[in-house]
Amino acid sequence: MRVPLIAGNWKMNNTIEESLDLANNLVEFSKKFDKNREILICAPFTALHALKKVLNGSKIKLGAQNMHFEESGAYTGEISAVMLKDIGVDCVIIGHSERRQYFNESDELLNKKIKTALKFNLKPILCVGETLEQREANAEKETVRSQIINGLHDINIEYLKNIVIAYEPVWAIGTGKTATSKQANEIISYIRSVIKELYGVNVSENIIIQYGGSVKGSNASEIMAESDIDGALVGGASLKADEFIKIINY
Repeated sequence: MRVPLIAGNWKMNNTIEESLDLANNLVEFSKKFDKNREILICAPFTALHALKKVLNGSKIKLGAQNMHFEESGAYTGEISAVMLKDIGVDCVIIGHSERRQYFNESDELLNKKIKTALKFNLKPILCVGETLEQREANAEKETVRSQIINGLHDINIEYLKNIVIAYEPVWAIGTGKTATSKQANEIISYIRSVIKELYGVNVSENIIIQYGGSVKGSNASEIMAESDIDGALVGGASLKADEFIKIINY
């Protein structure tokens, strides 16, 4: 049975003090939370070490928003999987649409990052999704299919249980627009069919596939009621404890 994963992506927000204040509120909530789902915070690099101390022993896992595919070396300004594991990070977002768009990250580069994350026992969350132009051209399925095939290229089937996929229509991120629950479920169901084609029915029925795109407390229940949606990758709404708690507690 797939356990829903609710992940907050704080993006480039929150000082260490702000991060700790938000995390402490979430930890207090989690002490009384008894539903069967996983909770994850993906924070800026500067806050990860301090957050791990607060989250240690709680029900909330810690994630990073990006990492380099090399283990070490002359890559000024980058962070390695080794460094993330040293802090105690559990997961890492790979290929968020903002990384693809603003930093020109290709599927081939993301494939390297996923392989490195798996090597160091970090759970990668592979983000896929179409732009507005691609959706208007009826190319959304072709787009996510290509991103999945290339992103997961040459990854052994044994590792698929350690990978999460997040479907995030680019046109619904930070715009206030949200794909309808039916639209989101249609593409996520299609993603599951691609995984089935590549890796078999057992993998496809067990892999966690989230939806990301302006998820809020007001629409979380409707989104999560769909058959193939296993969680949410939450942006702006995860920066407010009360709003993120509503989503977790859908």
